[in-house]
Amino acid sequence: MKNFQTLCIHPLQEKGEAGAVTAQISTSTAYNYLEGDEIRYPGFYSTYNQKRLGKIVANLEGGNWGIAFSSGMAAITTAILAIVKAGEHIIFSRDLYGGTWKFAEEELSKRNIAFSYVDNSLASFREQLKPNTKLLYLESPSNPLLRLVPLKELASFAQDHGIITVVDNTFASPVNQRPLLLGIDIVVHSGTKYLGGHNDLPYGVLVAKKVDFQEAIFSMAKLYGGSLAPNECYLAERSLKTLSIRVQRQNANAFKLAEYLNRHSLISRVYYPGLPSHEDHPIAIAQMAGFGGMLSFELDLNAAQCITFLKSLKLIQPAVSLGGVESLICSPAATSHRALSTEERHELGIKDNLLRLSVGIEDPNDLITDLRLAIHKASLNS
Repeated sequence: MKNFQTLCIHPLQEKGEAGAVTAQISTSTAYNYLEGDEIRYPGFYSTYNQKRLGKIVANLEGGNWGIAFSSGMAAITTAILAIVKAGEHIIFSRDLYGGTWKFAEEELSKRNIAFSYVDNSLASFREQLKPNTKLLYLESPSNPLLRLVPLKELASFAQDHGIITVVDNTFASPVNQRPLLLGIDIVVHSGTKYLGGHNDLPYGVLVAKKVDFQEAIFSMAKLYGGSLAPNECYLAERSLKTLSIRVQRQNANAFKLAEYLNRHSLISRVYYPGLPSHEDHPIAIAQMAGFGGMLSFELDLNAAQCITFLKSLKLIQPAVSLGGVESLICSPAATSHRALSTEERHELGIKDNLLRLSVGIEDPNDLITDLRLAIHKASLNS
């Protein structure tokens, strides 16, 4: 078994053409289906690079196969629709990415698929279990409060009841957490985030160990499209070579920033799994190799002051995305969770003064200075 950092650099045994150390880019969309006297129909309409990228991420996650898509939502929706049919039921962990929540609320009822939201405890999943429950869909760590789900326990529970499990592992990345090794069936990623890592490459990926549902997922992927072009697949593969060193630096930076913000008099609460004050810290210790580069905090200032704070930042950029080498900050209420009503957001614990910080790989002292000066300037704006 290769060390994870080595696996990022050498994920496959294949070598490039003519001894090349980098992968070839194959733009072909047509492939010979005859092999000797046999007919080999490819089934899933994809390119060489798309299949290769899926296999690479599967290897990083401890899986056996994978598919790359043109977006994270394509990976998420394909996983759900390939597994769950009309008349069946899904249990979602309550803390979901806004796009996943909107898909559930607006699309599943059209297909006569029932669903429930639960908190992260095993007891709550047991309470919502129904005879027609087919899927548990989990997000851990969650967006934006970094809530964690006990993956091994829930995987065991699901297996006992013949239920398939899907985990959105975007916030952790396989550097910090590998759900397949804890018994989870399918892992999805918005590769746009940590896997791509440079805020310039939208894609998604789905990986798994078992082949039980591979055909259904390939078939659904084919029907709904979402193919990723060869050049983007190549860039995604290139980005994965630095995944381990990028995320390890982001882990270290985020921990320092979380500790600083946790001590600040104008920060009322910090959400970071690496802090003992986080309610899911024991779960993080048990199932994560690192605590991640994401944190959220509540700024104890009014709405106008919060805007001043964001505008006063010099290094950290107010922008919608995460996981890149540049530090980004946003208001979930105004961005990822804007489709929810104020009451729905507050019920989830997403306050208007909550800010989500994606920590990059800059010098942590520079980032702390940026936060300190911006908070000070905002506090003077009464």
